[in-house]
Amino acid sequence: MLGDVLLLLRVVGFLVAILVLARACAAHGLFEAWAGVVTRSFPDSASRRLALATAACAVVAVALTVDSAVVLMAPILVAATAVSARRATAYAAVRSSNTGTMLLPVSNITNLLAFGATGLTFGRFAWLVLPVWVVGLALEWAVVRWWFRDELHDDPAVAAADAPAVPLHCTAVLIVVLLGIASGLEPWIPATAGALILTATAMRRRLLEVDDVIEAAQLPLAIVIMVWGTTVIAARDTAVGSWVPDLVPSGSGWFAVVGTALLAMVLAGLVNNIPATLLLLPGAAAGGPVIVLAMLVGLNVGSNLTAIGSLGNVLWWRTTGSTLTTWREFHRISLVTTPLVVVACASTLWAWTSLLA
Repeated sequence: MLGDVLLLLRVVGFLVAILVLARACAAHGLFEAWAGVVTRSFPDSASRRLALATAACAVVAVALTVDSAVVLMAPILVAATAVSARRATAYAAVRSSNTGTMLLPVSNITNLLAFGATGLTFGRFAWLVLPVWVVGLALEWAVVRWWFRDELHDDPAVAAADAPAVPLHCTAVLIVVLLGIASGLEPWIPATAGALILTATAMRRRLLEVDDVIEAAQLPLAIVIMVWGTTVIAARDTAVGSWVPDLVPSGSGWFAVVGTALLAMVLAGLVNNIPATLLLLPGAAAGGPVIVLAMLVGLNVGSNLTAIGSLGNVLWWRTTGSTLTTWREFHRISLVTTPLVVVACASTLWAWTSLLA
Protein backbone atom coordinates (compact mmCIF):
# COMPACT_ATOMS: atom_id res chain seq x y z
CA MET A 1 0.00 0.00 0.00
CA LEU A 2 2.80 2.42 0.90
CA GLY A 3 4.34 2.06 -2.56
CA ASP A 4 1.03 2.90 -4.22
CA VAL A 5 0.57 5.96 -2.00
CA LEU A 6 4.08 7.19 -2.84
CA LEU A 7 3.36 6.69 -6.56
CA LEU A 8 0.15 8.70 -6.17
CA LEU A 9 2.09 11.43 -4.35
CA ARG A 10 4.61 11.70 -7.21
CA VAL A 11 1.78 11.79 -9.75
CA VAL A 12 -0.04 14.55 -7.86
CA GLY A 13 3.23 16.47 -7.56
CA PHE A 14 3.58 16.27 -11.33
CA LEU A 15 0.01 17.54 -11.73
CA VAL A 16 0.70 20.58 -9.54
CA ALA A 17 3.88 21.36 -11.48
CA ILE A 18 2.22 20.98 -14.88
CA LEU A 19 -0.72 23.20 -13.87
CA VAL A 20 1.68 25.95 -12.82
CA LEU A 21 3.62 25.44 -16.06
CA ALA A 22 0.38 25.75 -18.05
CA ARG A 23 -0.58 28.96 -16.21
CA ALA A 24 2.84 30.43 -17.02
CA CYS A 25 2.34 29.45 -20.68
CA ALA A 26 -1.01 31.26 -20.62
CA ALA A 27 0.63 34.35 -19.16
CA HIS A 28 3.14 34.32 -22.02
CA GLY A 29 0.24 34.25 -24.51
CA LEU A 30 0.70 30.70 -25.79
CA PHE A 31 -2.98 29.75 -25.75
CA GLU A 32 -4.15 33.04 -27.25
CA ALA A 33 -1.63 32.55 -30.03
CA TRP A 34 -2.88 29.03 -30.76
CA ALA A 35 -6.49 30.20 -30.72
CA GLY A 36 -5.50 32.90 -33.20
CA VAL A 37 -4.00 30.26 -35.47
CA VAL A 38 -7.30 28.32 -35.35
CA THR A 39 -9.47 31.30 -36.30
CA ARG A 40 -7.12 32.69 -38.92
CA SER A 41 -6.47 29.37 -40.68
CA PHE A 42 -10.05 28.86 -41.88
CA PRO A 43 -11.84 32.19 -41.35
CA ASP A 44 -14.95 31.22 -43.33
CA SER A 45 -15.31 27.48 -42.64
CA ALA A 46 -16.95 26.53 -39.35
CA SER A 47 -16.35 22.81 -39.91
CA ARG A 48 -12.63 23.21 -40.53
CA ARG A 49 -12.25 25.60 -37.61
CA LEU A 50 -13.96 22.99 -35.44
CA ALA A 51 -11.50 20.35 -36.64
CA LEU A 52 -8.54 22.60 -35.85
CA ALA A 53 -10.00 23.50 -32.44
CA THR A 54 -10.39 19.78 -31.71
CA ALA A 55 -6.75 19.20 -32.59
CA ALA A 56 -5.55 22.23 -30.62
CA CYS A 57 -7.26 21.10 -27.40
CA ALA A 58 -5.93 17.58 -27.88
CA VAL A 59 -2.37 18.87 -28.28
CA VAL A 60 -2.68 20.99 -25.12
CA ALA A 61 -4.08 17.98 -23.26
CA VAL A 62 -1.20 15.81 -24.47
CA ALA A 63 1.46 18.27 -23.35
CA LEU A 64 -0.18 19.88 -20.31
CA THR A 65 -2.99 17.50 -19.19
CA VAL A 66 -6.74 17.71 -19.67
CA ASP A 67 -7.16 20.20 -16.81
CA SER A 68 -5.02 22.80 -18.56
CA ALA A 69 -6.81 22.24 -21.86
CA VAL A 70 -10.29 22.81 -20.47
CA VAL A 71 -9.39 25.63 -18.06
CA LEU A 72 -7.01 27.66 -20.22
CA MET A 73 -7.48 26.73 -23.88
CA ALA A 74 -11.21 26.03 -24.16
CA PRO A 75 -12.48 29.46 -22.99
CA ILE A 76 -10.18 31.30 -25.39
CA LEU A 77 -11.21 29.11 -28.32
CA VAL A 78 -14.89 29.61 -27.55
CA ALA A 79 -14.45 33.38 -27.27
CA ALA A 80 -12.62 33.46 -30.60
CA THR A 81 -15.30 31.43 -32.38
CA ALA A 82 -18.36 32.70 -34.23
CA VAL A 83 -21.47 32.71 -32.03
CA SER A 84 -23.21 29.99 -34.05
CA ALA A 85 -20.32 27.58 -33.41
CA ARG A 86 -19.64 28.24 -29.73
CA ARG A 87 -21.59 25.31 -28.29
CA ALA A 88 -19.98 22.94 -30.78
CA THR A 89 -16.53 24.34 -29.98
CA ALA A 90 -17.12 23.98 -26.24
CA TYR A 91 -18.11 20.32 -26.62
CA ALA A 92 -15.24 19.63 -29.01
CA ALA A 93 -12.87 21.12 -26.45
CA VAL A 94 -13.87 18.92 -23.53
CA ARG A 95 -14.35 15.72 -25.52
CA SER A 96 -11.09 16.03 -27.45
CA SER A 97 -9.23 16.98 -24.28
CA ASN A 98 -10.33 13.78 -22.52
CA THR A 99 -9.72 11.62 -25.58
CA GLY A 100 -6.47 13.40 -26.42
CA THR A 101 -4.86 12.38 -23.16
CA MET A 102 -4.42 8.82 -24.43
CA LEU A 103 -1.26 9.59 -26.36
CA LEU A 104 1.54 9.95 -23.80
CA PRO A 105 2.17 8.34 -20.40
CA VAL A 106 2.21 11.83 -18.80
CA SER A 107 -0.90 13.27 -20.45
CA ASN A 108 -3.26 12.16 -17.68
CA ILE A 109 -3.08 11.05 -14.06
CA THR A 110 -4.62 7.76 -15.15
CA ASN A 111 -1.76 7.16 -17.60
CA LEU A 112 0.88 7.99 -15.00
CA LEU A 113 -0.64 5.63 -12.47
CA ALA A 114 -0.81 2.81 -15.00
CA PHE A 115 2.38 3.40 -17.00
CA GLY A 116 4.63 1.27 -14.81
CA ALA A 117 2.24 -1.66 -15.08
CA THR A 118 2.46 -1.66 -18.89
CA GLY A 119 6.16 -2.51 -18.88
CA LEU A 120 6.51 -0.27 -21.95
CA THR A 121 8.98 2.49 -22.68
CA PHE A 122 7.74 6.06 -23.18
CA GLY A 123 8.16 5.81 -26.95
CA ARG A 124 6.61 2.35 -27.25
CA PHE A 125 3.57 3.49 -25.27
CA ALA A 126 3.04 6.42 -27.62
CA TRP A 127 3.58 4.27 -30.73
CA LEU A 128 1.00 1.68 -29.67
CA VAL A 129 -1.57 4.35 -28.84
CA LEU A 130 -0.95 6.69 -31.80
CA PRO A 131 -3.53 5.15 -34.22
CA VAL A 132 -6.07 4.98 -31.40
CA TRP A 133 -5.47 8.65 -30.65
CA VAL A 134 -5.97 9.64 -34.29
CA VAL A 135 -9.15 7.59 -34.65
CA GLY A 136 -10.50 8.87 -31.35
CA LEU A 137 -9.99 12.54 -32.24
CA ALA A 138 -11.46 12.06 -35.71
CA LEU A 139 -14.54 10.48 -34.16
CA GLU A 140 -14.89 13.20 -31.52
CA TRP A 141 -14.85 15.82 -34.28
CA ALA A 142 -17.40 13.81 -36.29
CA VAL A 143 -19.69 13.42 -33.26
CA VAL A 144 -19.74 17.13 -32.49
CA ARG A 145 -19.96 18.08 -36.17
CA TRP A 146 -22.99 15.80 -36.63
CA TRP A 147 -24.73 16.69 -33.38
CA PHE A 148 -24.52 20.45 -33.97
CA ARG A 149 -24.93 20.31 -37.75
CA ASP A 150 -27.88 22.72 -37.64
CA GLU A 151 -25.90 25.32 -35.68
CA LEU A 152 -22.61 25.30 -37.56
CA HIS A 153 -22.72 28.00 -40.19
CA ASP A 154 -19.84 29.25 -42.31
CA ASP A 155 -19.82 32.67 -40.68
CA PRO A 156 -16.55 34.50 -40.14
CA ALA A 157 -14.99 33.82 -36.77
CA VAL A 158 -14.28 36.58 -34.30
CA ALA A 159 -11.37 38.67 -35.54
CA ALA A 160 -8.10 37.37 -34.10
CA ALA A 161 -5.89 40.22 -35.25
CA ASP A 162 -4.88 40.99 -31.66
CA ALA A 163 -3.72 37.45 -30.95
CA PRO A 164 -0.01 37.42 -30.13
CA ALA A 165 2.58 35.54 -32.13
CA VAL A 166 3.43 32.08 -30.83
CA PRO A 167 6.03 32.63 -28.06
CA LEU A 168 9.08 30.68 -29.14
CA HIS A 169 10.78 30.71 -25.74
CA CYS A 170 7.69 29.21 -24.08
CA THR A 171 7.32 26.61 -26.83
CA ALA A 172 10.99 25.65 -26.54
CA VAL A 173 10.69 25.11 -22.78
CA LEU A 174 7.63 22.88 -23.32
CA ILE A 175 9.51 20.77 -25.86
CA VAL A 176 12.48 20.38 -23.51
CA VAL A 177 10.15 19.35 -20.67
CA LEU A 178 8.56 16.65 -22.84
CA LEU A 179 11.97 15.44 -24.00
CA GLY A 180 13.14 15.31 -20.39
CA ILE A 181 10.14 13.20 -19.44
CA ALA A 182 10.62 10.94 -22.46
CA SER A 183 14.26 10.42 -21.47
CA GLY A 184 13.19 8.48 -18.40
CA LEU A 185 13.36 11.14 -15.70
CA GLU A 186 10.67 11.17 -13.04
CA PRO A 187 8.00 13.33 -14.74
CA TRP A 188 7.74 15.79 -11.86
CA ILE A 189 11.40 16.78 -12.24
CA PRO A 190 11.36 18.30 -15.76
CA ALA A 191 7.79 19.59 -15.17
CA THR A 192 8.92 21.43 -12.04
CA ALA A 193 12.00 22.80 -13.79
CA GLY A 194 9.91 24.08 -16.70
CA ALA A 195 7.36 25.61 -14.33
CA LEU A 196 10.11 27.43 -12.40
CA ILE A 197 11.72 28.80 -15.57
CA LEU A 198 8.55 30.08 -17.20
CA THR A 199 7.03 31.33 -13.94
CA ALA A 200 10.20 33.28 -13.10
CA THR A 201 10.23 34.81 -16.59
CA ALA A 202 6.54 35.72 -16.37
CA MET A 203 6.93 37.27 -12.92
CA ARG A 204 9.96 39.24 -14.02
CA ARG A 205 7.88 40.64 -16.89
CA ARG A 206 5.01 41.24 -14.43
CA LEU A 207 2.75 38.87 -16.31
CA LEU A 208 2.13 36.83 -13.14
CA GLU A 209 1.82 37.52 -9.44
CA VAL A 210 2.49 35.16 -6.56
CA ASP A 211 -1.25 34.79 -5.98
CA ASP A 212 -1.68 33.69 -9.61
CA VAL A 213 0.87 30.92 -9.13
CA ILE A 214 -0.75 29.71 -5.90
CA GLU A 215 -4.16 29.68 -7.56
CA ALA A 216 -2.80 27.81 -10.59
CA ALA A 217 -1.30 25.08 -8.39
CA GLN A 218 -4.81 24.12 -7.23
CA LEU A 219 -3.48 22.75 -3.95
CA PRO A 220 -6.96 22.01 -2.53
CA LEU A 221 -7.61 19.83 -5.58
CA ALA A 222 -4.28 18.06 -5.06
CA ILE A 223 -5.19 17.35 -1.44
CA VAL A 224 -8.59 15.99 -2.47
CA ILE A 225 -6.96 13.67 -5.03
CA MET A 226 -4.46 12.41 -2.44
CA VAL A 227 -7.14 11.75 0.17
CA TRP A 228 -9.49 10.23 -2.39
CA GLY A 229 -6.78 8.07 -3.92
CA THR A 230 -5.41 6.87 -0.57
CA THR A 231 -8.92 5.90 0.52
CA VAL A 232 -9.44 3.89 -2.67
CA ILE A 233 -6.05 2.18 -2.27
CA ALA A 234 -7.02 1.16 1.27
CA ALA A 235 -10.46 -0.02 0.13
CA ARG A 236 -8.96 -2.00 -2.74
CA ASP A 237 -7.47 -4.50 -0.31
CA THR A 238 -10.79 -5.10 1.47
CA ALA A 239 -13.64 -7.42 0.54
CA VAL A 240 -15.45 -4.45 -0.99
CA GLY A 241 -12.73 -3.61 -3.50
CA SER A 242 -10.98 -6.92 -4.06
CA TRP A 243 -13.66 -8.21 -6.45
CA VAL A 244 -13.31 -5.33 -8.93
CA PRO A 245 -10.09 -6.57 -10.62
CA ASP A 246 -11.82 -9.92 -11.20
CA LEU A 247 -14.25 -8.18 -13.54
CA VAL A 248 -11.49 -7.55 -16.09
CA PRO A 249 -11.95 -10.03 -18.99
CA SER A 250 -9.24 -12.66 -19.40
CA GLY A 251 -7.22 -13.13 -22.57
CA SER A 252 -6.01 -10.59 -25.14
CA GLY A 253 -8.49 -11.03 -28.01
CA TRP A 254 -10.97 -8.50 -29.34
CA PHE A 255 -13.63 -9.32 -26.74
CA ALA A 256 -11.13 -8.92 -23.90
CA VAL A 257 -9.77 -5.61 -25.21
CA VAL A 258 -13.17 -4.07 -25.96
CA GLY A 259 -14.71 -5.54 -22.81
CA THR A 260 -11.95 -4.05 -20.65
CA ALA A 261 -12.38 -0.64 -22.26
CA LEU A 262 -16.16 -0.69 -21.75
CA LEU A 263 -15.77 -1.84 -18.14
CA ALA A 264 -13.33 1.02 -17.49
CA MET A 265 -15.71 3.48 -19.16
CA VAL A 266 -18.61 2.43 -16.93
CA LEU A 267 -16.52 2.53 -13.75
CA ALA A 268 -15.08 5.95 -14.64
CA GLY A 269 -18.59 7.20 -15.30
CA LEU A 270 -19.73 6.01 -11.89
CA VAL A 271 -16.80 6.96 -9.63
CA ASN A 272 -14.40 9.10 -11.76
CA ASN A 273 -11.44 7.83 -13.78
CA ILE A 274 -8.78 8.28 -11.06
CA PRO A 275 -10.25 5.89 -8.46
CA ALA A 276 -11.35 3.65 -11.34
CA THR A 277 -7.69 3.34 -12.36
CA LEU A 278 -6.64 2.33 -8.86
CA LEU A 279 -9.42 -0.25 -8.64
CA LEU A 280 -8.95 -1.84 -12.08
CA LEU A 281 -5.17 -1.71 -12.44
CA PRO A 282 -4.28 -4.97 -10.62
CA GLY A 283 -6.66 -6.96 -12.83
CA ALA A 284 -5.61 -5.17 -16.03
CA ALA A 285 -1.90 -5.56 -15.27
CA ALA A 286 -2.37 -9.31 -14.96
CA GLY A 287 -3.66 -9.33 -18.55
CA GLY A 288 -0.56 -7.67 -20.02
CA PRO A 289 0.24 -4.28 -21.59
CA VAL A 290 -2.50 -4.34 -24.25
CA ILE A 291 -5.18 -4.87 -21.61
CA VAL A 292 -3.73 -2.00 -19.54
CA LEU A 293 -3.87 0.22 -22.64
CA ALA A 294 -7.46 -0.92 -23.26
CA MET A 295 -8.26 0.09 -19.70
CA LEU A 296 -6.80 3.54 -20.38
CA VAL A 297 -8.92 3.87 -23.52
CA GLY A 298 -11.99 3.32 -21.36
CA LEU A 299 -10.77 5.64 -18.63
CA ASN A 300 -9.80 8.51 -20.92
CA VAL A 301 -12.18 8.33 -23.89
CA GLY A 302 -14.85 6.85 -21.66
CA SER A 303 -14.60 9.70 -19.15
CA ASN A 304 -16.77 11.65 -21.60
CA LEU A 305 -19.69 9.45 -20.54
CA THR A 306 -20.76 11.38 -17.41
CA ALA A 307 -20.17 14.68 -15.66
CA ILE A 308 -17.96 13.05 -13.01
CA GLY A 309 -16.04 10.90 -15.49
CA SER A 310 -13.00 13.14 -15.17
CA LEU A 311 -12.00 16.19 -13.17
CA GLY A 312 -11.63 17.90 -16.54
CA ASN A 313 -15.39 17.66 -17.10
CA VAL A 314 -16.11 19.49 -13.86
CA LEU A 315 -13.49 22.15 -14.54
CA TRP A 316 -14.84 22.60 -18.08
CA TRP A 317 -18.32 23.15 -16.70
CA ARG A 318 -17.07 25.80 -14.26
CA THR A 319 -15.04 27.71 -16.86
CA THR A 320 -16.97 27.23 -20.12
CA GLY A 321 -19.82 24.74 -20.26
CA SER A 322 -22.28 26.25 -17.76
CA THR A 323 -22.79 29.36 -19.90
CA LEU A 324 -23.52 27.43 -23.11
CA THR A 325 -25.29 24.18 -22.28
CA THR A 326 -26.83 22.00 -19.58
CA TRP A 327 -25.76 18.79 -17.89
CA ARG A 328 -28.87 17.20 -19.37
CA GLU A 329 -27.68 17.93 -22.91
CA PHE A 330 -24.15 16.87 -21.99
CA HIS A 331 -25.38 13.46 -20.89
CA ARG A 332 -27.74 13.07 -23.83
CA ILE A 333 -24.85 13.51 -26.23
CA SER A 334 -22.45 11.43 -24.14
CA LEU A 335 -24.66 8.42 -23.46
CA VAL A 336 -25.49 8.10 -27.16
CA THR A 337 -22.02 8.54 -28.60
CA THR A 338 -19.30 7.76 -26.05
CA PRO A 339 -19.75 3.94 -25.96
CA LEU A 340 -19.48 3.87 -29.77
CA VAL A 341 -16.27 5.91 -29.73
CA VAL A 342 -14.81 3.68 -26.99
CA VAL A 343 -15.59 0.51 -28.97
CA ALA A 344 -14.02 2.00 -32.12
CA CYS A 345 -10.88 3.09 -30.25
CA ALA A 346 -10.51 -0.24 -28.44
CA SER A 347 -11.01 -2.10 -31.73
CA THR A 348 -8.28 0.05 -33.30
CA LEU A 349 -5.98 -0.78 -30.39
CA TRP A 350 -6.64 -4.50 -30.80
CA ALA A 351 -6.08 -4.40 -34.59
CA TRP A 352 -2.90 -2.30 -34.35
CA THR A 353 -1.28 -4.30 -31.56
CA SER A 354 -2.22 -7.57 -33.31
CA LEU A 355 -0.54 -6.30 -36.47
CA LEU A 356 2.64 -5.42 -34.57
CA ALA A 357 2.71 -8.68 -32.62
